[in-house]
Amino acid sequence: MKSLIAQNLVDLDFADRKEELWRAVTTRDPKYYSQFVYGVNSTRIYCRPTCVSRKPRNAGLVRFFSGSVKAREAGFRPCKRCKPDEEEPKTQVQTIQKLCEFINENSGEKLTLQKLSQESKMSPFHLQRLFKKVTGVTPREYTEAVRLDHLKLSLKAGSSIRRSTYSAGYNTSGWLYFRPNEKLGMSPLRYKNGGEGLTINYSISDSPLGKLLVAATERGVCLVTLGDSSQKLLNYLRFEYPNAKLETDSNAQNRNLSLSVEKITEYLTKGTDLENSNLPLDLHATAFQWRVWKELRAIPYGDVASYSEVAKRIGLPRATRAVANACASNPVPLVVPCHRVVPKSGGVGNYGLGVERKKLLLEKEGVDLAVLERNKRSGS
Repeated sequence: MKSLIAQNLVDLDFADRKEELWRAVTTRDPKYYSQFVYGVNSTRIYCRPTCVSRKPRNAGLVRFFSGSVKAREAGFRPCKRCKPDEEEPKTQVQTIQKLCEFINENSGEKLTLQKLSQESKMSPFHLQRLFKKVTGVTPREYTEAVRLDHLKLSLKAGSSIRRSTYSAGYNTSGWLYFRPNEKLGMSPLRYKNGGEGLTINYSISDSPLGKLLVAATERGVCLVTLGDSSQKLLNYLRFEYPNAKLETDSNAQNRNLSLSVEKITEYLTKGTDLENSNLPLDLHATAFQWRVWKELRAIPYGDVASYSEVAKRIGLPRATRAVANACASNPVPLVVPCHRVVPKSGGVGNYGLGVERKKLLLEKEGVDLAVLERNKRSGS
């Protein structure tokens, strides 16, 4: 990780703050709101460290810049969400920074919006609006993130789940067990043990679209990806599950894995619809991600839908960008067919496994790419 950060921090003079800057991006730390911007290599967009957009998986996918001018000179364009070229009044940013410090110091107490309003000397409405504009999250979301950080540190230190939960500011440990995957990405006990104890079997094989990696726990498939190198795919799996025990499935001991590899290979070679395979899945996701992924699996083979159409189908017509983020975070492409989602403006759009692979997948399913391109040119 350190080497990845070092090779991308060419635009900043403070090279001794590499890890600090990446941590600021991943935590959306408001203290760094105007100190630097970061650009995402795949999208060529640069953002403030507090931007609410989905964060890259690692520092090797970004570049850091001392300001917007440097980012634009390098060929990046400003994010439309955080608007890094627009400066907020310094006093407002400082007010929110102080409020964040207050939350950090008092997260164990009951922090209502009214109490934070009194502390900041702003109306609840104005506070809510300004806080989200500066930090990218609501006061409540920020408070919960701080409490979760305290909880994780306590668990890592060896404290019990109950004691850790109470010390983090919650009066019941039930908070942690309610949809735990939305909070820790695994069970509390597994997190307490650093993710150890999870065995993942994996298989890497050849396919028409390059090397295919499929990984599964005893419950079901947890990761599917394509690439040009077996070693890169394995490194990616290790990055996603650093504390798990990874084993090749040379003897087909994991029935979920062997069945999944067979069905996915049939899809890539013969065009078999994976939706009819009912492959078992073991995924960690938020409730919103599940809603989006379920809708993606309802898109018929050979058909496509726009991001805005998916948003409407799940009852959230204004959540187009959030739908796009849910597609991008899909750990089992092909099984959950995010390649069937395309921009309303035409064309095929982006794809985590590569635009060319997306085109080939759609063509194999019978989608007329020429129509999508005509829609793009006509602006319909």
